[in-house]
Amino acid sequence: MAKKKKIPAIVKQIQKHTLREVKYGNEKSISYSQLSMFLSCPRKWSLQYKDGYYTSESSIHMTFGTALHEALQHYITTIYNESGAAADRINLEEYFEERFRETYLKDYKSNKNVHFSNSVEMREFYEDGLAILNFIKKKRGGYFGKRGWYLVGCEVPLLLNPHPEFKNVLYKGYLDVVLYNESTNRFKILDIKTSKQGWDDKTKKDETKQLQLILYKKFYSQQFGVPEENIDIEFFIVKRKIWEESPYPISRIQEFSPASGKVKLNKATNTINGFIERVFNHDGSYKDYKYEPNPSKWNCMFCPFKDNKELCNASVSS
Repeated sequence: MAKKKKIPAIVKQIQKHTLREVKYGNEKSISYSQLSMFLSCPRKWSLQYKDGYYTSESSIHMTFGTALHEALQHYITTIYNESGAAADRINLEEYFEERFRETYLKDYKSNKNVHFSNSVEMREFYEDGLAILNFIKKKRGGYFGKRGWYLVGCEVPLLLNPHPEFKNVLYKGYLDVVLYNESTNRFKILDIKTSKQGWDDKTKKDETKQLQLILYKKFYSQQFGVPEENIDIEFFIVKRKIWEESPYPISRIQEFSPASGKVKLNKATNTINGFIERVFNHDGSYKDYKYEPNPSKWNCMFCPFKDNKELCNASVSS
């Protein structure tokens, strides 16, 4: 039996870190999804988070994404906590199928027991998931090598105060995968994204998408005392579809690391601080303000409030 590697002290320290509970009576928690929604349409954010018109937006894409995340995280955890051989012995097909079914059932109940997919579509997504997982198993060493690397954790929690003048506003988030390389003393934060055919240049240049990982880098540094310059960030994008007739091999995986130097970090800080200052009072209560909608074909097409004119009368001409 191979001798188990000694876990570095800094990894142990982070793994032992525990978060306190948010005191929802007088504290508010925010997240990247809230910030992203506000930047897209302040009115939608206000209705959902400030005014209490919470909606559950179930979809096959969300169900698939959750199930694939869990299967992939289980595989990665086994690689680093046991061995690559042990990970390859996992029946990922069975594990993913179980997670896919259970996640759909949970989302179905959240959707007021209304189906949002069908057996044909679910079979297609299930087979796409298997193709992704099988590809990663075959290329495991190229994406998740063990030499010098340690798993800090999956779903690593963050909870901290992002704005010093708003003590009752906390940022809460979970990092998909965090790795540590002992030889370089660097951390890598991976955010897993599911995509039909990968990200094009326009998507990769979307600063709102980049903002998520840049904030994770800033807050990981702040919470665990790791220098920002020792943290790398990467979107790990998995593709459901590839061009089967391509004359050359196409990877199911797309890796994208957005720039995250001082300029980007400062811009991200200003963005989230601006959001907090615009919607909260200093005691953490919401400002009494009516936020205007930002109508667009994309925003309104998928908005859960688009047919409720009493809540939002924004309209976009077709």
